Amino acid sequence: MTTRRDSDVLPGYLSPMGATVYQEGVNFCLFSFNSTAVELLLFEHHNDAVPCRVITLHPERNRTIYYWHAFVKGLAAGQLYAYRVYGPYAPDRGMRFDGSKVLIDPYAKALMYDEHYNREAARQPGDNCAFAMKSVVVDTTTYNWEGDEPLNYPFENTIIYEMHVRGFTRSATSGLPPAVRGTYAGLIEKIPYLKELGITAVELMPVQQFDHQDAPQGLSNYWGYQPIAFFAPHRGYSARQDPVGPVDEFRDMVKALHRAGISVILDVVFNHTAEGSHIGPTLSFRGLENRTYYILEEHDQSLYANYSGTGNTLNGNHSIVRRMIMDCLHYWVQEMHVDGFRFDLASVLSRDEQGHPLQDPPILWDIETDPVLARTKIIAEAWDAAGLYQVGTFIGNRWAEWNGKYRDHVRRFVRGDPGMVYNLSASISGSPNIYTKPNRDPRRSINFITAHDGFTLNDLVSYTEKHNEANRENNRDGMNDNLSWNCGVEGPIDDPAIEALRERQIRNFMTILMVSHGTPMIVMGDEVRRTQYGNNNAYALDNELNWFNWNDVKREEGMLHFFRELMRFHRRHQLFREQRFWTDPGGPEITWHGTKLNQPDWNYHSHSLAFELHFPVNAEHLHVMLNAYWEPLTFEMIPLKNGRQWHRAIDTSLPSPDNIHERGVRLPYHQREYNVQPRSVVVLTLW
Repeated sequence: MTTRRDSDVLPGYLSPMGATVYQEGVNFCLFSFNSTAVELLLFEHHNDAVPCRVITLHPERNRTIYYWHAFVKGLAAGQLYAYRVYGPYAPDRGMRFDGSKVLIDPYAKALMYDEHYNREAARQPGDNCAFAMKSVVVDTTTYNWEGDEPLNYPFENTIIYEMHVRGFTRSATSGLPPAVRGTYAGLIEKIPYLKELGITAVELMPVQQFDHQDAPQGLSNYWGYQPIAFFAPHRGYSARQDPVGPVDEFRDMVKALHRAGISVILDVVFNHTAEGSHIGPTLSFRGLENRTYYILEEHDQSLYANYSGTGNTLNGNHSIVRRMIMDCLHYWVQEMHVDGFRFDLASVLSRDEQGHPLQDPPILWDIETDPVLARTKIIAEAWDAAGLYQVGTFIGNRWAEWNGKYRDHVRRFVRGDPGMVYNLSASISGSPNIYTKPNRDPRRSINFITAHDGFTLNDLVSYTEKHNEANRENNRDGMNDNLSWNCGVEGPIDDPAIEALRERQIRNFMTILMVSHGTPMIVMGDEVRRTQYGNNNAYALDNELNWFNWNDVKREEGMLHFFRELMRFHRRHQLFREQRFWTDPGGPEITWHGTKLNQPDWNYHSHSLAFELHFPVNAEHLHVMLNAYWEPLTFEMIPLKNGRQWHRAIDTSLPSPDNIHERGVRLPYHQREYNVQPRSVVVLTLW
C-alpha cells in the first residue's frame, strides 16, 4: 500500500464521470462538493481487507470545484476500485461523510462481491473494507454486437411480459445446468418459450445492481427494488464470475432477445436507494454528498424524506442527480441496447428538492425530450408512496402509464361487484375519461390485471385474503384489499366445480385485457397459473414460492394454449393497434349493447355488457359479450347481411381447446341469440 505522489498518477479529466478506459490507462471522476479529501482505492481481489494501493487525490491538482479526478497510467478493464471520502459528519446540516467507509462509485458499470459482503458492516462504526462491494473498471467498446440495434417497436405492436430474471429459470424444473439457472444466460435458453407464447417485449424487474441483503433477517431481497449502482447489471444474475462478466452476459441476453424479435424494457428505480433511512448503511451516495443525492426533511436534515416508502428518496430534480439519471439512461440505451424503461414510483421524480410536487418537473421533461431516448419506450408508474397519484395527469406527450384504474375496474367487474359496467366500458375503450389530452395515443395506457406487486392471476381467483406470513412481518405487509375473490373456498381445492370456475375467471380476465384498447401487460407465470399461495408481497422470498415452475407448462397446457391463442388473436386485429380512440372519428367504430341490441344496461345492479367493434378500413368486425352475473344470460346477436355468418372465436365457459379457435367456429346462419354462461366472456368475429 502506498500514499506517495506517484509519477503514474496525472490530474485527469473532468469528463466523463466514473471510470473510463483509455489506451494508456484509466481516468476516474467523482462528484463530491463538500468533502475535504478523497482517496482512490485499488484492489487485487474483491474481498481484500486492505487495498493494494491508495491514491490520495490532492485538492489543488485533482479537484475542479465539484469534481475529483485522476488519470492512472497502466490500469485496464477489470481493475477493482472504490473510494474513501472525508469531510464533515454533521447530520443536522445534512452531511454524513465517514472516511472509514469504502464507497461504491455511482457511475460504476459493474460491482464485484461474494458471500463475504456484509451490509451491516457499512452501518456499524469502523472500517468495512473487507466486507464492501468493489467497483469494476469496464471497457464497453470491446463487445461485438454483431449489428444488433434496439428494436424500437411502437406501442401498437407491443405485448409486455413482466418477468424476473432469476425467478424465470432458477428452479431445477427449468432443466438447465445449475450454473446457469437464474441468470441472464438461463433466460437466453428459454427464449423459444417466450417466442411461442406470443409476447413482443420483456419488462425485466430490476437488474440494476441492488443490495440483496436489504431484507428482513434471514431473507433476501428478491425483487431487487433496492438499487445501489444504477449503471451496473446485477451480478447475482450472472453465470460468469469474472469482474466484467455480468456486463457482457447481459448484452448477450439482449442480443439474443432482439434476434427473436423481443424488445427489452428495464424496470428502473430512480426514486430511492438501498442506503435506507438515517440508521441505514453508508454504501455510496450518503458518504459522497448526502444532501445532494437525497431529499432531506426540511425541519430536520438528519432525517430523510420518505416518499418511496423505503426510508429515503432520491433527489431527482437536483442538477447533479438529473445528470446522473440521464447519463444512466443513455448508457443503457447506447451501450446495452435496451428498448425502454418502466420507472418505478415515477411520481417521486415530479417532486422538487424539498419534496413539493412540481407542475413541470425538469427531470421528467429531460427524459421526455431527450433525443437519445426519442425512440425508447418510457413508462411511468404514475404514483408514489406518499399520496401522489397521477394516472391520467402525468406530464408530457410521450410518457405511457401503468393504468391502475383499469386494473381495479376490471377486477371489480369480473368479481361481480355492482356499479362497474360504465367504468368497465371506459377502461375497455382506452380510458378516454382518464386520458383527456387531445391527440393522445390510447396505446400509452399500459393495461394490466396483475403485476409483480400483488396477487398472481391464479391467486386473484383463489384467495380473498392475503397470506404473507412467510415475510416475517406478521402478515402486516402488502395490500389488504386486493379486489380478489376465492370462488368460494380459500386456497387450493380439489373441487372440480370450483377449479372450473377459477379457470373460467382467469380466461375472463385475460380476454377482457386482450380486447381492450391499450398496450397489454401480463406477468411471468400467469399463463400457467403460477401461485404464491396467497402471498401478495413476496419481495424477500428467493425460493420456489416465487420461481417459475416449468412442470406447470405441461400441467397447465390448456391454459397456456388459451394464452397463446389469445395473444395471436390480439396481434391479428388492427383495431387493437389503432392510435386513435375508438370514439374518435376515422378509426374503428364502437357500439355498446346489453343483452338487447343498442340497449346497454348502465344500471348500478347490472353485471353484463356487450359491444360491437367495426373497422370499415379492413372490414374487421367483432361482437363481444360479457356476463359477470352468476346465471346465464341470453344476448341478442348483431344481424349480418349478404350471407355473412358469425364465428365463435372465444367462449371462456368451454373446456380447452374448444374455448378459443384461431379461425373461429361458424355459427348457424339463422342464429340470432347467444346463451352466455354464468361468469363468461364470448367473442364473435367475421372471416
